[in-house]
Amino acid sequence: MFPVRFFSMLKTGLPCLCLVLMSVAGTAVSASPSPIQPEWVRGGPHIRFSSLTHLTAVGSGGSRNAAERDALGRLVAIFGQDIHFDERTTDLYWEVIGSGTAASWGERIQIETYFERRAGMDNLIGAEIGDFWQDGRGTSFALAVLNKPRATQIYAGRIRANLEIIGNLTNMPATERNTFEGLARYRLASVFADMNARYGEVLSVLGAPGYARGLSSGDGFRHEAREIAGAIRIGINVRNDRAGRIRGAFAGAFSELGFRTGGSNPRYMLEVDISVEPLDTPGAPVLFLRMELSANLIDTGTGAVLLPYHLTLREGHRTHPEAEARAFLAAEERINAEYGGKLSDYLSRLVPRR
Repeated sequence: MFPVRFFSMLKTGLPCLCLVLMSVAGTAVSASPSPIQPEWVRGGPHIRFSSLTHLTAVGSGGSRNAAERDALGRLVAIFGQDIHFDERTTDLYWEVIGSGTAASWGERIQIETYFERRAGMDNLIGAEIGDFWQDGRGTSFALAVLNKPRATQIYAGRIRANLEIIGNLTNMPATERNTFEGLARYRLASVFADMNARYGEVLSVLGAPGYARGLSSGDGFRHEAREIAGAIRIGINVRNDRAGRIRGAFAGAFSELGFRTGGSNPRYMLEVDISVEPLDTPGAPVLFLRMELSANLIDTGTGAVLLPYHLTLREGHRTHPEAEARAFLAAEERINAEYGGKLSDYLSRLVPRR
């Protein structure tokens, strides 16, 4: 939904990583094989970390990496199957965070959150490897740990930050609401709301359900976005059309995305120019025509061209009327196949800036 070019930030932001993924106090993680089995392997992880303040899980494997992955997977499994972080939603959320867009809508969001994602803690922020042991016979053991008070603080802070952003995104003058910008703002708000719902589920498992009260998913914001789309009118002006075929094709693309066409004084206007010229083919039994079509979606408030579209095609027949009919049919089919996707892609890449 939101295009991001933020990977260069890794070069300048690495110090932030230590602010987020702090090691467990007092933890001694040894990578050297030892014949002495630790108490947390033999008797259970609660011996190493109190179950009152920590969630723990022990994993094993043929290597350190395998053992740590197993331990973290078992720790996440404690939260059960009811907590799901939709991949598309989390990708959109972290892209917006990493791009800096979120920072313009809320003071609480910091770049540290980006590094939590890059460190692989997508689904359980604050999870760490608290201890590690190799038995000297090819098996490794890892102890994954989550400090419940600290995790509660992290997730509660994230919810507050997201709520601030949602409030700022949806607080706009009535004149701005029924615009592409307003549409983008509500769509973005739905992403933050969906993440808050997931964070609330995690907090409930951590024993702090109060933070989740009153949270709603992004469905309400997506409904508002659809209402906004239905209130946006787009004018279409086609020069050199034939029986309204090209206008109808573009109107269909807008309608598929929930927009209305026509009306007076539309905020957006699609200006379409069509030229059809015969090609010079002396002696050929078939007459070929070349069609060029350009369509610019314009914001009438600013005069800016938001989405240019262009196609060129060549069609032929024994007679000029039939060749022209084929050209318009081919153009209509191209518009039906392409334009809706291009418009949807443009709207999905429209990132609102404060």
